[in-house]
Amino acid sequence: MKKKIFIAGSGGIGEAAALLLREWADFEIELCLGDISPENLESARHFVTDGSSKTSAVETVLMEREGVSDAMRSAFGACDCLLDCSPGGQAPKMAGFAKEFGMHYANLTEYVAETDKIIDLANDASTGFVLQTGLAPGFINVLAMSLYRQFVENHDNEKVERIGMKVGALTAHAHQPHFYGFTWSPIGVATEYVKNSRVLRDFEITERPALSARETIVIGARTYEADLTSGGAADLPEYFTGKARSLDYKTLRYVGHYEWVERQIKKLPKDGDLPNRLQDVMLQAIPSVEDDIVLVHASVDGFDSHGRRRMIEKAYFVEPIEINGKRLRAIQTTTAAPLCESAMMLLGGNHKGVILQSQIEPDAFMRGNFVSRVYGTV
Repeated sequence: MKKKIFIAGSGGIGEAAALLLREWADFEIELCLGDISPENLESARHFVTDGSSKTSAVETVLMEREGVSDAMRSAFGACDCLLDCSPGGQAPKMAGFAKEFGMHYANLTEYVAETDKIIDLANDASTGFVLQTGLAPGFINVLAMSLYRQFVENHDNEKVERIGMKVGALTAHAHQPHFYGFTWSPIGVATEYVKNSRVLRDFEITERPALSARETIVIGARTYEADLTSGGAADLPEYFTGKARSLDYKTLRYVGHYEWVERQIKKLPKDGDLPNRLQDVMLQAIPSVEDDIVLVHASVDGFDSHGRRRMIEKAYFVEPIEINGKRLRAIQTTTAAPLCESAMMLLGGNHKGVILQSQIEPDAFMRGNFVSRVYGTV
């Protein structure tokens, strides 16, 4: 079997997904990399091909900021699947291309409005659309679904007390006063710190302010703090309404970081530009760091059929890897691997319409070649 995949966006995640697909797929994958920057395209092509023993094609297409060029039409028509690694605001446009040209589609964005637009667009599509399939949202949600299934099977109770999902993209070292280093998008970090978080409380969906439910947690004999942030929960609040008394997604940080962030937020005007204002303050104080780690933790707890409280939990600690002499940061592989796994799922099945995170078969996903190699799930 041979398939051709279009990757829209040739930044860090796009080039990581391309490299993993070309090197690790069980069948031959031809790639077409698309970006609005010719420099990004050339850099990504070299990143994927240099030092590789693979001979499958890696093409590039310069994408238009508006409209569709003949080169884009030709590439879309030849591809089986579009993986959307472009900025989240572009997701509905990319999904529209996928539907128009009969491609499967998978994206990473946690943006709610854009996701809702794609759901409307893709419900009657003849191809499959996997939404929000990165790290968080994405892998963390599938992990939570897997643990919930185990809990129900082990304890014969479909109602649980709490489902917790926690992810931290952290630096290997952290310094006061902020105890942090940027390993991914600064505006993404700032935004999740100020937008509301969708949670379950007393079995019903509600919203809570970001950074309003801090907890200390020990994972692998190390102490972290976790707090509510926006995004990350995907469609699990809807799925678990009436099934889980409490459900939330929290971001893991080193102890002391959130206290520093709150001090900065208190100094800023509370207006619609708060994410950008916070980003500016953080960029002045916090360095960007290449040496990163990703920590993932999920837990399900509730009562068994005899009334005794039980918990199932799982944690993954992911470090950078090297392929063909190319160093991939942990945030790259942990985000790209679920995206690649979704592509394999779409290309190997008969999927049509929207596929949300709660609808992914968790056991098969965890055993998949990409997820299992990055996270060590098998």
